[in-house]
Amino acid sequence: MEDSAARVIREASAAKLMLATAESCTGGLIAGALTEIAGSSSAVDRGFVTYSNEAKSDMLGVPAELIARVGAVSRDVAIAMAEGALAESRADITVAVTGIAGPGGGSADKPVGLVHMALAARGLPTHHEELRFGDIGRSGVRLATVERALAGLSQSIAKVLSARETSD
Repeated sequence: MEDSAARVIREASAAKLMLATAESCTGGLIAGALTEIAGSSSAVDRGFVTYSNEAKSDMLGVPAELIARVGAVSRDVAIAMAEGALAESRADITVAVTGIAGPGGGSADKPVGLVHMALAARGLPTHHEELRFGDIGRSGVRLATVERALAGLSQSIAKVLSARETSD
């Protein structure tokens, strides 16, 4: 995980891009992995830990009605979290995750190990991924989510750089 985080910090720093995280099920682990890297202040703006539904609304502007209608663990809420983090920070790219780490809390529709991840970048469409890790234990789900989020950030940095080259 440290190698992945170091790569993201290197790439974002070189591209002069700032990052922010909006985390529910990971409780700040993505921001923690990024800020573990020396020099991360050149690339990390902030992290939002929005574990409760109220925090998602208060800190990121996710409509309470949306959460009530589709549930906190959903595509729409993950996208709203990522876009809210972009609006509430000076970041160029944000990653948001919301999921069910377990051991309880799952259902037939939303089983343990389900995570919705969204990546938002200024000027680009927001990207969503539905991740199904299965019931690999609470720590397993959280760590797998961090790894996938770091990979997603790296991919988003590449997309922003590509868009820059096309517009030049």
